[in-house]
Amino acid sequence: MTAVLRDIPVIATDRLVLRGPLESDFAAHAAFYTSPRSHLVGGPADRFQAWRIFLSGLGHWALRGYGMWMVTERDGGQPVGRVGFINGLDWDEPELGWHLYDGYEGKGYAYEAACAARDHGARHFGIAAPISYIVPENARSLALAERLGASFERDGTVVGTPCQVWRHPRAGAA
Repeated sequence: MTAVLRDIPVIATDRLVLRGPLESDFAAHAAFYTSPRSHLVGGPADRFQAWRIFLSGLGHWALRGYGMWMVTERDGGQPVGRVGFINGLDWDEPELGWHLYDGYEGKGYAYEAACAARDHGARHFGIAAPISYIVPENARSLALAERLGASFERDGTVVGTPCQVWRHPRAGAA
């Protein structure tokens, strides 16, 4: 029997569904976290550590009332990545974060999902102008932050790693 937190909202866009994680999503999650692709978000991790990261996402929803959604294709339900809000231990404030699984970049999925998550966060979680922690060598995330209208705010650190803090525009700002 599969258990899920029933309070995780489901968001549908034209091509994607943002929903809570299911155990059946773990294979895609583990493939990402055990690969070198995850080095910009705390990986690589072994399969056991990937499982802990997966479960911590559910704990975040339970404790904070918001978290990372599993992003799936609307047609077929294939997991393409995760997007949402993280406010970890010693974080400055809630972060809008994202990562896509192998083979799903370059399709506009991260932009579509991040816009939907950011809008939902402003309307339902009171996160009107989130930050994103981005390591300077992550050119794809920097480009996405700019496309989302975020701007460089300052240098910072997250989990002991130097990064840049990018501020997203306040909800409703032109």
